[in-house]
Amino acid sequence: MDDADAVARSRDGDLDAYAVLVARYTLRAHRAAWLLGAGEDADDVVQEAFVKAFRSLPKFRAGEPFAPWLLSIVANETKNLLRSRHRRGALALRLSALEPDASVPDAPFDEAVAGERRARLLAAVNALPDRERQVLVCRYFLDLSEAETARVLQWPLGSVKSRTSRALGRLRGLVVPEDQGRVFHG
Repeated sequence: MDDADAVARSRDGDLDAYAVLVARYTLRAHRAAWLLGAGEDADDVVQEAFVKAFRSLPKFRAGEPFAPWLLSIVANETKNLLRSRHRRGALALRLSALEPDASVPDAPFDEAVAGERRARLLAAVNALPDRERQVLVCRYFLDLSEAETARVLQWPLGSVKSRTSRALGRLRGLVVPEDQGRVFHG
């Protein structure tokens, strides 16, 4: 069953059809919530997002992709969580939450160097201002298109483009001097 069928059937009260959508997008929603700052509360954010999405299905526009719409709800729930905490927490990226790397280092030394580079890159992403971190998380960690990122973050497409460019430039400035250009090329 594709997303459009599952949404249509869910609107008619078919909970099994909605369960298909939940199963299909839970991991991605959880990753988004985690990377956008929910941390250990990502499960709660995702659960609340799926409940709100179900209640809002009558407002969902037929023909639109479901994933960006759901992720925008996840992003809003994450913002609500962060606001309710009354503090700005550092983003803790779990490597296990990221897609596994297809390249396998040839030697333990290479693996250690790659791990150090990855840790520096993630620390640099965490050091970025919120909006720049959010746009990079959506574009590169969640692999969303510019249009999908704009929908998720509820920003104009031009803002996504300019903030992505600015964030990449700032990230280069944070990472490249430490590693002479070998860690991040984007």
